[in-house]
Amino acid sequence: MPTSEAPTGEPGHRAGSGRVLLALIVGQLGMHSAMAGLRLAAPLQLLREGQSAWTVGLVLALFAAAPVLLALPAGRLADRLGYHRPVYLAVLLTLCGCLLAVASTYLAGAVHLALLCAAASATGAGTNIGMLTIQRTAGVAARDSTERVRIFSWLGVAPSFSNVIGPVATGLMIDGQGFRAAFALLLLMPVATLLSARFVPRLAPAGVAPRVAGHSAWTLLQAPGLARLLVVNWLLSMCWDVHTFAVPVLGHERGFSASTIGLILGSFTLSVTGVRLLIPWLAHRLSEVTVVRGAMAGTAIVFVAYPLAPNPWVMGGLAVLLGITLGCVAPMVMSMLHHLTPDNRHGESLAFRSMAMNLSSTLMPLLFGATGTLVGAAVLFWVVGGAVGAGSWAARKLVPAG
Repeated sequence: MPTSEAPTGEPGHRAGSGRVLLALIVGQLGMHSAMAGLRLAAPLQLLREGQSAWTVGLVLALFAAAPVLLALPAGRLADRLGYHRPVYLAVLLTLCGCLLAVASTYLAGAVHLALLCAAASATGAGTNIGMLTIQRTAGVAARDSTERVRIFSWLGVAPSFSNVIGPVATGLMIDGQGFRAAFALLLLMPVATLLSARFVPRLAPAGVAPRVAGHSAWTLLQAPGLARLLVVNWLLSMCWDVHTFAVPVLGHERGFSASTIGLILGSFTLSVTGVRLLIPWLAHRLSEVTVVRGAMAGTAIVFVAYPLAPNPWVMGGLAVLLGITLGCVAPMVMSMLHHLTPDNRHGESLAFRSMAMNLSSTLMPLLFGATGTLVGAAVLFWVVGGAVGAGSWAARKLVPAG
């Protein structure tokens, strides 16, 4: 099938080449770091001004709500235009979000809150458009499934580093110079995405397949195995949200200090990063379906064991194991996703995945909050663990990437 961009055969122009892959990683790092920094700074500013927890939750929800609404148009844009113009749009939106945050520091009251809400929406949308474009470019340009797994493993490291660089730099700037300087600092981060785009080749469009009258993007879900893969991906994505929400609740119930809970969550993040750094060296020996099924079974076991952990050390060890199981999934899912969808609709398939994940991140914490209040964090772990364990049976029918 035709692709909107035809990868060149030159080694230096493939996504798997060191220069281009590094450019894609830096591109994602720049925008994601800005969003991660703003996700820290905006709630802190609101809390210091005496705003309610509901207001903070509203602003945080907008980071994920905008990508849910714009994912499909962004995916189509990447399919139609390739890399550079969608990435430039993504950088522009991210920069606008940071500028709105800077402007909010000069105002107060409802206008101040409205600007922060707009900043969250613009930054979330820009980062998501950039991520979809980068992921599509990497997947289309890879030669085979092994190279796709390697590339997506390296790309998967970028959000982990972004979640360190953005918040740490922002926090230091807030403590030293205040919120206005912190928001201004975030403006510099997407510039790295612009500079890195120079090293991504402009590939000649090969044409986009015509749309069938009356057919929408949702017809893509009829592709054999795609809906099943997206359900599996959603189940595993939900586990990230449960872990982020339930570990602090469980730790609080047991009287753990904030630093102890932070170390448990930090162990999880380090484990995710570590396994994604390791996968490229093992990709040629890994079967996507086997890894996904094993990850689902392993995640279910860890979730069952979490509430039974007798002390923080055991919980930290379980966090490391969970990081291994969940950290290895995304590269495998992305590889299979590209295998299951037509070449000219990779952006749309990535958009469906993004919509499911962002919708989960928006709605699931509300559901977890209500459920956790009624039954406690332990039951929440066990229910989700059971759902993921049952989902591993559905994963056996997934089609491996070719």
